[in-house]
Amino acid sequence: MASVTLSDVKKSYGKAEVIFGIDIDIADGEFVVLVGPSGCGKSTLLRMLAGLETITDGTIEIGDSVVNDLEPKDRDIAMVFQNYALYPHMSVAANMGFSLQHRRVSKAKIEERVRWAATILGLEPYLDRYPRQLSGGQRQRVAMGRAIVRDPKVFLFDEPLSNLDAKLRVVMRGEIKALHQRLRTTTVYVTHDQVEAMTMADKIVVLSGGRVEQIGAPLELYDRPANRFVAGFIGSPSMNFIEGRVGAGGFETDGAILPCPPGVPVGTGAIYGIRPEHFTLAPDAIAAEILIVEPMGSETQVTMKIGQTSVIGLFRERVSATPGQTLGISIDPARVHLFATDTGQRLT
Repeated sequence: MASVTLSDVKKSYGKAEVIFGIDIDIADGEFVVLVGPSGCGKSTLLRMLAGLETITDGTIEIGDSVVNDLEPKDRDIAMVFQNYALYPHMSVAANMGFSLQHRRVSKAKIEERVRWAATILGLEPYLDRYPRQLSGGQRQRVAMGRAIVRDPKVFLFDEPLSNLDAKLRVVMRGEIKALHQRLRTTTVYVTHDQVEAMTMADKIVVLSGGRVEQIGAPLELYDRPANRFVAGFIGSPSMNFIEGRVGAGGFETDGAILPCPPGVPVGTGAIYGIRPEHFTLAPDAIAAEILIVEPMGSETQVTMKIGQTSVIGLFRERVSATPGQTLGISIDPARVHLFATDTGQRLT
């Protein structure tokens, strides 16, 4: 195991700069998720850490060593890819032990390590099978097994669950987290799925356009997003945003006045942020016109209009009203986030 430090890391392809001076500190044994939309630079950053992409500027350290000029095989990392990258002509056992065989580890030691990894991952019954005889989830376990037999300093995961169906993704999410809790190997995990990031990470790095927007624990990013981008990206359904300005009696928007947290001068133009689950039903409070009601079992999702803005509310109660009717809702000012209209930075 080892810590990982990225210091002012940049990447350019010719004149096109895609990574703009990123600084990230990852503690020994930490599970860090790089998350962001497609094209934000998260996979490029992971590939630079793996040595599969050269860096244009800055330094990458694994443990006490600067690895900028080291080949991937010399960095003591193991990577799990999105497409599994298994050899179709090799058995599960052979796939898992291939990297050790390449390092000329003894046959007895390879068998011992493969058996150990297979036991952890529940692959013992499948060691003699070939990848084509396995399900998607089993193939992903084999790819993980191939990584952990090496006992590397750092695990790298590049969107490993994107090819699995929704139900299996939930299962594998738990298995990867349980594997980390058992092995405590430093892990860097890339995904575009913020639910994966929230449920798996010790620390999340939110990326956008080749820059770090915010770094923090999952609930820290959820409760105190640094800007509008992070607020909208973290949380499902995403945060509602309403444009307006801070008035003497609350936040003024076209057709409504909403509760507003203190601390922002009257007259300030702002973006009002409120999460769907932070609305509560209150018959005599803010009037919202119902547009769509979607029962989801334990919750009801309601698309509604406050003033001239459509928002989504998520209620534990069952809402029996129909489109066109008015719903009374309340908002706790302590749950409200205000962002600057021009920069998107947090104001409260």
